[in-house]
Amino acid sequence: MNLMNESQAVDKQHQLTLLLNYLHKHEYRFITISPASHEIVNNRIKNCVAKDLNDIFGWNRPFKPENIDQELFELMQAANIAEDLGECWKSKLRVSSLYGLLFLHSAYPTIENEAVFFGPDSYRFAHVIHQYFATPQPPIYRAVDIGTGSGLGAVMLASALSASELNPEIVAVDINNHALDLARVNMRAAEMQHIVLMFSNLLHNVTGNFDLIIANPPYLLDKSKRAYRHGGGLLGAELSVAIVDTAIDRLNPDGTLLLYTGVAIVNGQDAFLTEVKHKLNAAGFTYQYTEIDPDIFGEELATVAYCMADRIAAVVLIARKPAH
Repeated sequence: MNLMNESQAVDKQHQLTLLLNYLHKHEYRFITISPASHEIVNNRIKNCVAKDLNDIFGWNRPFKPENIDQELFELMQAANIAEDLGECWKSKLRVSSLYGLLFLHSAYPTIENEAVFFGPDSYRFAHVIHQYFATPQPPIYRAVDIGTGSGLGAVMLASALSASELNPEIVAVDINNHALDLARVNMRAAEMQHIVLMFSNLLHNVTGNFDLIIANPPYLLDKSKRAYRHGGGLLGAELSVAIVDTAIDRLNPDGTLLLYTGVAIVNGQDAFLTEVKHKLNAAGFTYQYTEIDPDIFGEELATVAYCMADRIAAVVLIARKPAH
């Protein structure tokens, strides 16, 4: 990146931070639902044009500049996220709220390869992290969020460890530069600027081992192979298996993998669990495997890719490396 592009990127991040500060000041809150439900709600005739902040940044509906605060419109223009549609404008980014924090992510619908997704999985993942730290855990000196996306996992992790006297290093990695840019803004708005952001496929560009690895990877079989959605073979579980392999190799003794993912159940069988339990047992890991939602992304069952699947379930794997 040359100096001009770097300066422009820094300025855009500053403008986006100001935008989040504006929304926080005006008590903006929006819970993001699944794309399928979002489409149903937005297709209602009364919802064709935005009427308030939630409509603009949550539902991502077209708006007329004269109907919103001029300061807000100027912030959007300065950050280059106001798209001119002719009679109306539309935000190029959305904003979701979670635990009082705001997170920028991609506009609806998320069709680009490098889209930054936020939705029901994000809320489930945050809850999984919260529940994990609700009970005493081994000391954490170094932790990483693999595939950080909007930065949600790393922010939740930093918040959970904020009272630790160990002052742990927290790293967040992704293969999506757009995600890293938005994560940086989200972390700044959340006052979590100490998190180290890095471009990396899994942990290939990161040195050293970790006491905690967390991840909420893509887990669907996407025919367009969009990076934010496609989990590879095993009906989308291939990337999750690769994260388990990474954890086996890169966790310190007594270190933990906290993985939230989705798995296709075919004829009552979980191919992901079958694959990883042999790896974990061979490595001497102890683990807990919990199905926390039996039926997610049900619309995928109508596609050719999932024509043999019974359902797609949300699962949590907590795997711990032996202490010695």
